[in-house]
Amino acid sequence: MEYPTLQGKLIMPEYGRNIQRMVEHALTLTDREERNLCAAAIIKAMMQLNPELDSSEKRHTFYDHLAMISDFQLDIDYPYGEPQPEELKLLPEHLQYSNSAFPFRHYGKIIQAMIAEAVKEEDEEKRLMLTIYIANRLKYTYLVWNKNQVEDEVIMSDVERLSKGRLTCDFEGFYLLPANELVPKDAPQKKKKKK
Repeated sequence: MEYPTLQGKLIMPEYGRNIQRMVEHALTLTDREERNLCAAAIIKAMMQLNPELDSSEKRHTFYDHLAMISDFQLDIDYPYGEPQPEELKLLPEHLQYSNSAFPFRHYGKIIQAMIAEAVKEEDEEKRLMLTIYIANRLKYTYLVWNKNQVEDEVIMSDVERLSKGRLTCDFEGFYLLPANELVPKDAPQKKKKKK
């Protein structure tokens, strides 16, 4: 019996040693037509191992993987063009994360956009309704992250601070929903770890 560790490194472990052996066998074939048939059989086996990728759009991926397993040495008729090592080994571009200095991160970044829209609203009645909605949203978000009760004055103060004084909660008809209406008691909660 030969140990797997002595059989060499797997190039793509997700396909296993048998697929790698099939590719190694295909590399030994001298007849191009026979190699093409062997490659088609290997692709079918790869598709059976990964049924979630089994679609005509994803077939291209299987041919790319076949080329990678063969170290780009397998000379067959690739239906999507012969893959190049430079193309497949490219690293994705580095994501740029925003470093905005938002002092109330627990409310979420979308609140900034909501407040900006409310400030731009010219219709006074709509702006007041948006202010009520934003304040209730702030209270809900606060309660999600902090299970303790929150004072309504804190939320009203935060609305004014976030809008730089352009939105105020000091008007007739302003209301904040009670905590039990914002976050129902039967909502799924995190289970506490037993000691």
